[in-house]
Amino acid sequence: MTITRHYVLAAGGTGGHMMPAYALAAELMARGHHAALVTDDRGARIPGAPEGLQVHVLPAGRLGGGPVGWVRAALAIRKGRAMAIELMRAFDPSAVIGFGGYPALPALLGARALRIPTLIHDQNAVLGRVNRLIARRVDAIATSYPDVARMPRGCEGKVHLVGNPVRDAVVALRTKGYPPLGSESVFRLLVTGGSQGASVFADIIPDALAMMPLAFRQRLQVTQQCRPEDIDRVRAAYAGHQIAADVATFIEDMPAKLDWAHLVIARAGASTIAELTCAGRPAILVPLPSATDDHQTHNTREMVAVGGARSIPQSRFTVVELAKQMQKLALEPGALEYAATRALGVGRPNATRDLADLVERTGGAGLMDVIEVGSAALANARATQGGLAGAGA
Repeated sequence: MTITRHYVLAAGGTGGHMMPAYALAAELMARGHHAALVTDDRGARIPGAPEGLQVHVLPAGRLGGGPVGWVRAALAIRKGRAMAIELMRAFDPSAVIGFGGYPALPALLGARALRIPTLIHDQNAVLGRVNRLIARRVDAIATSYPDVARMPRGCEGKVHLVGNPVRDAVVALRTKGYPPLGSESVFRLLVTGGSQGASVFADIIPDALAMMPLAFRQRLQVTQQCRPEDIDRVRAAYAGHQIAADVATFIEDMPAKLDWAHLVIARAGASTIAELTCAGRPAILVPLPSATDDHQTHNTREMVAVGGARSIPQSRFTVVELAKQMQKLALEPGALEYAATRALGVGRPNATRDLADLVERTGGAGLMDVIEVGSAALANARATQGGLAGAGA
């Protein structure tokens, strides 16, 4: 039985940072550990935290805004670090895990001051700014992709590929398989632009679908997420093209919609890519051009390289280009099934488990924390420990 340990998780106030933190917290708590989360005001308002997770809001600050902004950020980070040190002295964590975003920085700095083991997890294929700042100081770096840009030199030996944790309901789709798609059956298209929607999808997608052959349009069923200001015109466009469509500002049950979909058109955020590859759904990806360090373009590369998705830069995302890509995927026999299989092949459904294993190893949970009876049990524990070490290398 593993002895209960305490862990502090630190994440910035966006869903991309918070969701994997929530997933890890739930896994650690299921293993009998205690977990606390450090974030900012925005992060504390993001739903999905597992029951029983302690949440602490600390000042963080953002680097930017010229010299005055830098001074303000430095003061906020210094204050947050002092508060984090006070929290950790009371909580006595075995390790502190950062998920990126400026609110993670004070907690990681506080942990380093107290000589507490530290890890960082990055969801994207480009190491984030805060993770780059702290990468050389932490004990382990967990990545979501085999190739991560902007990794500081000298960190290669402590990098562990684990993937990006996703919801259990999405992982469960792996065993269900790709939905049957006959030549005359309904073709189900899911369009999602991330948490805020994407106006460019409202501009392009209805007219691109209108260019498809009539027989295909009559089979088509679209579910599209839109910004509130776009929803009326998108509904009108689909009605004018006589395409069946369900248009909403928010998709209530994304795992159910992924289960439903034959093809997805989406941005290329880390959570989106992780869910598509875990579920095994082919996609047309349009990276957000304003994403920091163009990380969404980098996120697409593994899935595109194996044939699980097509990527279109927003500068070339036109009605004609989308219609051309749709025809290649939707009208060529077997193309979507092949892409679904290839997407599934790069999914990492054990990301939450593997990240928790890495946290326990880095935080000192190993043979010393396992109570066994008898030499056979001890030998089994040693074998298991050796396997875990090899898996994380």
